[in-house]
Amino acid sequence: MMLQQAFKNITARVMLMILAVFFISINGNAQGFLRADGKKIVDESGKNILLRGMGLGGWMLQEGYMLHINKDSRQYRIRERLEKLMGPAETREFYDTWLANNTRRIDIDSMHRWGFNSVRLPMHYNLYTLPVEKEPVAGQNTWLDKGFKMTDDLLAWCKANHMYLILDLHATPGGQGNDLNIADRNPDLPSLWDSEANKQKMIALWRKLADRYKNEPYIGGYDIINEPNWGFDDPVNDKNGLKEKTNAPLRKLMVDITAAIREVDKKHIIIIEGNGWGNNYNGILPTWDKNMVLSFHKYWNYNDQKSIEHIVKTRDQYNIPAWIGETGENSNVWLTEEIRLLEKNNLGWALWPLKKMGNNNPIEIPSNPNYDDVANYLNTGKHKPGESNVYSGTLEMAIHAKLENAIIHHDVIDAIFRQPFSAVAKPFRANKITNGTIINAVDYDLGRNGVAYFDTDTADYHVSTGKYGQGNRGRIYRNDGVDISKDSAAYSSFYVDHIETGEWLQYTVQVKTAGVYSVRLKVASATDDAKLSLNVNGASQAKEIAIPNTGSSKNWQVITLKDIRLKRSKNKVKVYADKGGYNLHWLQFAQKK
Repeated sequence: MMLQQAFKNITARVMLMILAVFFISINGNAQGFLRADGKKIVDESGKNILLRGMGLGGWMLQEGYMLHINKDSRQYRIRERLEKLMGPAETREFYDTWLANNTRRIDIDSMHRWGFNSVRLPMHYNLYTLPVEKEPVAGQNTWLDKGFKMTDDLLAWCKANHMYLILDLHATPGGQGNDLNIADRNPDLPSLWDSEANKQKMIALWRKLADRYKNEPYIGGYDIINEPNWGFDDPVNDKNGLKEKTNAPLRKLMVDITAAIREVDKKHIIIIEGNGWGNNYNGILPTWDKNMVLSFHKYWNYNDQKSIEHIVKTRDQYNIPAWIGETGENSNVWLTEEIRLLEKNNLGWALWPLKKMGNNNPIEIPSNPNYDDVANYLNTGKHKPGESNVYSGTLEMAIHAKLENAIIHHDVIDAIFRQPFSAVAKPFRANKITNGTIINAVDYDLGRNGVAYFDTDTADYHVSTGKYGQGNRGRIYRNDGVDISKDSAAYSSFYVDHIETGEWLQYTVQVKTAGVYSVRLKVASATDDAKLSLNVNGASQAKEIAIPNTGSSKNWQVITLKDIRLKRSKNKVKVYADKGGYNLHWLQFAQKK
């Protein structure tokens, strides 16, 4: 009996230890509610939290440009036009498939693995409640399960990855600005600012959301109105509110929303945005709540201290945290510059967007020929596609929105997380050299401009310069400054074009057998004076080699550089443009016998 009792005591102690370890691990992983602490965002332990996030633009709210539709491109208009082309049932099937595929657990898992710690959800109000004009009883709110279920699922995925979810009302009842696509606004109906019913519906929606998520610590905050852009005092000459002096209606609405949230939720951060797409805070401050954060949006300007001076000054003056709630859609160079700048100033960020048809975000949704025809018709009104082609093209595009069917741009991810803090180049591919190995010119190293490659036009700074930059003018394959085009749909058809004097590309190659090699280069040029040099491990091995005029920039010819010495293991091979005006397709290595 004594032995039995002793065994029971030991077993009980072991079980208590196991439970203690379990609860310690749970508490160790739990981040706790975020809150404002002076100029910092902190967790419950007081630890500074630097938000590194992505906005899920295009999921609940499709902005037309994300789908290559640039004419009459508000979401409701795209839907109406698709219904005319293929019918309401087929259109509904497309949108249901899109919503099911665009963002799933695998997307959030991937974001966490890449290094993101937060997600910004741009919400369309019409997934949560009926529009005012469709309410069966005026002044009442019909709540829809769809949006709440989508938000619940997303929150569960974020919690599983210990990531914060920030709720962002992107499309408000009636629409909050004159930039119509952002809020899917119908200008034939009363705007948010012209309708008390719309304002009350928005207030009620935020109260409903706050009541639902009041006990959820992985909700990082409530971004209560996205990018208001409205001219209250001068709607004709300042329709987007860039010069607004008082912003009185905006401030009142945000105060009213805050009061409604605080009736049910005392814990969560409330995030506010200024007029003029989130940057004009005239008349809005000081704040009216102790747990608030200012959101600024930053696009297409320089990434120097001056570019964020107004953000830092406002943060310091009012002793309140600031967050860059939307930014991005630029080249890797720009992203790297910006993130280094923001984090130096303890400013968190949410890039825009995670996924769209385009190469300057982490995930690209591929198109297909039938969908290309649909987009072309919607943009031009020419060459109307058949109903079956519209159906198959749009549905295939929605299926390609699944991450496993999409294109992951690892160069963009590298530019976000590694390049801001590392001036070291990495191989883009393994590039193991044996006799006859071909390296595609577009597979130059990963890294900063001037480290992995050098290009003279690397980003778009048009807000600062008044002139649009190009970056990769081909807008395909990679997102550096290097210009890339393709001949066909095949992977091997990508090539580097518009090579200018002084530009260069570096390739880290792994050589199994040291020795003397010849390097063949597939080139095309429409000029008579193009020249290149080849540098290996810092030493010039072929100087100012003339590139023949091949007749056009797509008429390819192979030139051979002889007696190129490569050491065993790692070599850095640099192709330097002594005189630009040529295109480069690939390099081939052959060992001299």
